[in-house]
Amino acid sequence: MNAITIDPRQLRRQLHGQWAAVAPAWGEHADFIDARGAGVTGRLLELAAPSPGERVLELACGAGGLGLAAAGLVAPTGEAVLSDVAPEMLAEADARIAARGIANATTLRLDLEQIDQPDAAYDVVVSREGLMFALDPAAAVAEIARVLRPGGRVAVAVWGPREQNPWLGIVLDAVSTQTGAPVPPPGIPGPFALSDSERLAGLFTAAGLDAVAVEQLAVPLRTPSFDDWWARTTALAGPLSQRLAKLPAEAQAALRALAEQSSARYRDGEALVFPGSTLIAAAHRR
Repeated sequence: MNAITIDPRQLRRQLHGQWAAVAPAWGEHADFIDARGAGVTGRLLELAAPSPGERVLELACGAGGLGLAAAGLVAPTGEAVLSDVAPEMLAEADARIAARGIANATTLRLDLEQIDQPDAAYDVVVSREGLMFALDPAAAVAEIARVLRPGGRVAVAVWGPREQNPWLGIVLDAVSTQTGAPVPPPGIPGPFALSDSERLAGLFTAAGLDAVAVEQLAVPLRTPSFDDWWARTTALAGPLSQRLAKLPAEAQAALRALAEQSSARYRDGEALVFPGSTLIAAAHRR
């Protein structure tokens, strides 16, 4: 069945389940994810500027690195709420909160397209690489605007253009070549769904937010070997991870060989050095 004909509620359940399935891998690689996204996290928090006593909402938190960093900025009287649609992801975030003894961070199950929170409930909303997976990103940004207090700030990061992110684009291209089908399928949001800066800015403007600005941030990736890059990328790739796991062993081997060939141009000895690009959108509520 073509993905476009699937009932949106069914499609959401399917996608949410796929993210839940990779939650253990996100917990296992949480420190790597935070190190990989440290520059993005720093810029998001610089733009959103959470300060002591404020309430911060992180959307699509995964293992929660961005929200944990925000919690330190609003302490001791402020609060960081780390939210995700997958309870399994929240369990990983909860474990990290407990391990670090962070008293002012909590988790909450929320869908970023339908944020079940009161109007004007937060001073700051942030999200790192989550908005592009929304089936209805316009609805998600409208919800962000709704839960922001007057004067509240939002900053989100999404992946930039596919051609500027070969560390992931190579994997998607290899899967498309091996299976003969586009990745992601038609009608399914993927990691590069919001890689057009004008479209991204337009979502925030249409939601009635002020001072909308979109900037590009270079996020290169250096990994010690092809094996390391392949293992991490395929383990963390959300819906794609399950698709790869279902391929026959022979097809998986062929796909891996194709990716290794395509990534050869980025070799630096045994290491791989990929360029990368993130778009960061920031805005204020009137």
